[in-house]
Amino acid sequence: MADSIIIGGGGEGHRDQQHLLLGMANRHGLIAGATGTGKTVTMQIMAEGFSAAGVPVFLSDVKSDVSGMAHAGDPSGRLHEAFTRRTETIGIDLEYQPCPVAFWDIFGQQGTPVRATVAEMGPLLLARLLNLTDVQEGVLNVVFRVSDEQGLPLLDLPDLQALLRWCGQNARDLSLAYGNVTTASIGAIQRALLSLDNQGGAELFGEPALSLSDFIAHDGGGRGVINILAADRLMNAPKLYAMFLLWLLSSLFEELPEVGNPEKPVMVFFFDEAHLLFNGAPRALVEKVERVARLIRSKGVGIYFVTQNPADIPETVLGQLGNRIQHALRAFTAKDRAELEKAARTYRDNPRFRTADAIREVGTGEALTSFLDAKGIPGMVERTLIRPPASAIGPLPPDARAAMIAASPLQARYGTRIDRDSAHEMLARRAAEASAAAEAFAAGTEPAREFNHARRYDGTTARGTAPRSAAKPRANSRSQPQGIGDALGTAVLKELQGTTGRRIVRGILGGVFKGR
Repeated sequence: MADSIIIGGGGEGHRDQQHLLLGMANRHGLIAGATGTGKTVTMQIMAEGFSAAGVPVFLSDVKSDVSGMAHAGDPSGRLHEAFTRRTETIGIDLEYQPCPVAFWDIFGQQGTPVRATVAEMGPLLLARLLNLTDVQEGVLNVVFRVSDEQGLPLLDLPDLQALLRWCGQNARDLSLAYGNVTTASIGAIQRALLSLDNQGGAELFGEPALSLSDFIAHDGGGRGVINILAADRLMNAPKLYAMFLLWLLSSLFEELPEVGNPEKPVMVFFFDEAHLLFNGAPRALVEKVERVARLIRSKGVGIYFVTQNPADIPETVLGQLGNRIQHALRAFTAKDRAELEKAARTYRDNPRFRTADAIREVGTGEALTSFLDAKGIPGMVERTLIRPPASAIGPLPPDARAAMIAASPLQARYGTRIDRDSAHEMLARRAAEASAAAEAFAAGTEPAREFNHARRYDGTTARGTAPRSAAKPRANSRSQPQGIGDALGTAVLKELQGTTGRRIVRGILGGVFKGR
């Protein structure tokens, strides 16, 4: 069937092949099962099928064991005989071949570096992922507004940290212009950023930023490129993992046009170890993920969560997953049995067997499957032998992987970090200029006007006008604080007069992350 992907067939008591309709593939899906039951191979054969159909794929390689997809399977390998018997049972031919693969790595060690600018991430998505309070989120919005109006680009993490320090030093004047900005809120945001930095967040932010056209790519034969993200190290930084994945989805949502119900997806995502997206996540973030899953479907993007137990996925998200592959679950405790029964109730019953019993009994490489039909109705659950992959199982040898990365045009484009002039450098330069102007004024070589001008744009010096001449003291006189106030006053006046200034377009899911 040219309009579908064959998943397998020939399960106990049922020999019909099981297909995932490409027209229903953007309705999302779930691959679940205990460790060692075959989830990773199932993800691999689905990625192969989408790629062959011309659909680009993104998947996270958590255990470093899917990079072998870049090579063809081995007809002399130990699994070949078993694979041959299985394909005969299913009724398909097995032809070993490699897949078009692109390797990516946030840390730039096992693939081409992936980066995004802080401005692209945006204050609302950052606030959700850093678990900031409403007050702290409001302060972060002020910081981004100051960045726009003061012409201080936020590209990497040091830029944001520097501008936060600057805003803390000028909190009084900023509060007059934008509402209360407290140093306590600034400190809380800085601590959250420090935690992110300790997880490697500095590697994610910067330039050159990823162009999504390089993710939605095809090879010369029209097959979709499989983008493999090295995630073994990333698993130790769950906050960074969640931030990257949600930013990627938000960017796709912003940039892709509405396509409704396409004949095949524009792109498909596989999120392995999906529980890391939800463990300890605040309710607001779970709601946003659920909304993303619901809305991004109209952009032609399919999302497939891979996890050990369906209970790892919040019910509001689980309800969006129409295509399901359930490998074996183990029930060692009363809680395990209860969760297994709960998982069984989410499937459309098959009169030939009891679903809960089948979930316990299926072997490695076998699963219960249920896919949406052409009308979007969940199919009856079936016991299915998962077809063998055409590409190699297991990791690619390190030297072969390094050679592919070095030869990729993506490495030439993104391999070298660019550190251009941005907020961190600009603020440091302003501080140096203000310090030099202050010293010159104190030495009597510069007029007070020049000193005041330097002070007005620097948050590192004390606020206030230049001191009056000691020869002309005024009784009971007090200097009037100015600081950044003059500059902000001018900006606010322009805003009120209709000049809104520059706005950086940010990947924040359009209206999805707005509204608070």
